[in-house]
Amino acid sequence: MRTTTRRSPARRRLGVAAGLTLSAMALAACSGGGDGGTDVTGDAGAGGGGGGASSGSCTNEIVNDDAEQVSVWAWYPSFELVVDNFNQTHDDVQICWTNAGQGADEYTAFSTAIEAGTGAPDVIMLESEVIPTFTIRDALVDLSEYGAGDLEDQFTEGAWSDVTNGDAIYAIPVDGGPMGMLYRQDIFDQYGVTPPTTWEEFAAAAQQLKDAGYEGYITNFPINGNAFIHALLAQKGWEPFTYDAANPAEIGIDVSTAEAQEVLTFWDDLVDQGLVATDEAFTADYNTSLVDGTYAVYLAAAWGPGYLQGLSDADEGAVWRAAPIPQWEGEEPVQINWGGSTFAVTTQARNAELAAQVAKEVFGTEEAWDIGIEEAALFPLWKPVLESDEFATREYPFFDGQQIQGDVFLDAAAGYSGFTFAPFQTYVYDQQTEVLQSMIEGSADPQAVLDDFEQRLVAYANSQGFTVVE
Repeated sequence: MRTTTRRSPARRRLGVAAGLTLSAMALAACSGGGDGGTDVTGDAGAGGGGGGASSGSCTNEIVNDDAEQVSVWAWYPSFELVVDNFNQTHDDVQICWTNAGQGADEYTAFSTAIEAGTGAPDVIMLESEVIPTFTIRDALVDLSEYGAGDLEDQFTEGAWSDVTNGDAIYAIPVDGGPMGMLYRQDIFDQYGVTPPTTWEEFAAAAQQLKDAGYEGYITNFPINGNAFIHALLAQKGWEPFTYDAANPAEIGIDVSTAEAQEVLTFWDDLVDQGLVATDEAFTADYNTSLVDGTYAVYLAAAWGPGYLQGLSDADEGAVWRAAPIPQWEGEEPVQINWGGSTFAVTTQARNAELAAQVAKEVFGTEEAWDIGIEEAALFPLWKPVLESDEFATREYPFFDGQQIQGDVFLDAAAGYSGFTFAPFQTYVYDQQTEVLQSMIEGSADPQAVLDDFEQRLVAYANSQGFTVVE
């Protein structure tokens, strides 16, 4: 639940600020790492320093040496082309870009800079799910003070909800991960099984494939799925956290719900029957299984097609199609999201107004999005491109010419209304993985898993100085 209370100017820092450790997260925002760039450890000499970087420390070329520079950390694929486009079209400001690492590597460097009080960039790429982790540390600027509110109508409801809290705007959305179902039409045809449209049909199709002789699995349920598993639970109405950045000392935690138990029981049953794999996601073996016929279905975000096409060793003759994410029978359709990334301005920015301009404008043109879509396989959240006929009717050779955006992902993006993450989301994911392991191993049933999960999170929140409210 989101509130409309305005962010308080004075906030009490919690013990969680210094104690958070940012462990490895699977990349959810886009299909791969950035081009080139150098790794940094968070000191000002490595491209950070709140706008103090010289052109010599930039990965990219500075077109106008007389313009003020804004330092940016980002790992988007082909991002250098986007930076070049921005610098060539701006005389008043230039981007000085550094790849500070992908996902958790960048977040660790940012955390180091926060604690040191120096070394952060002016603008930083953040996955939307970690924004509360950094707002609670007073590390991000409220962009409502720099006209960001004027952009609200340019983004989907869910995209805007994920970067705001009350009246505060902590980032500008870039790309998203509305979910769909990518499936092997050739496998379903070979075994005479109809692709499912509901989860009940999904379970039946899994059994039908096995009974017909298919030796793989209908899909994979990775216990390290993090935001993927959150999304599956959210489709049933799971709202585990209530959190208001204007009142950062309080958090509501309601993990163990009947809806969550129903979803976990569904997947646990499929695992027990040998119909679904439980391979760790984003490993070499997992990537191979995605394309060699081991899985008949890839439950994917909108960046998934690009991720899939980037893998090698695909089955000859594989026929891929995209379809909407299955729904629960008898319930209103609920669209879900896995991943999504943003640009935020850090509180170490030397010129926050200029940094806000960069955050708002770097992906604010059709030219930038031509690069983002063609070269990086990003799914745009910027409506001028998202709602264009060209994007909706774009044909994808990998899917035999199917218009996957118009058929699947545009409706999924429009139907997603947002999700509230915890201000210690990395810890949540770590504990989620641990408790799901006990379910997969058979040592705990779904209800016990959820009860344990909630107890762990409540205990952690209390230990970090939060008041856990009903």
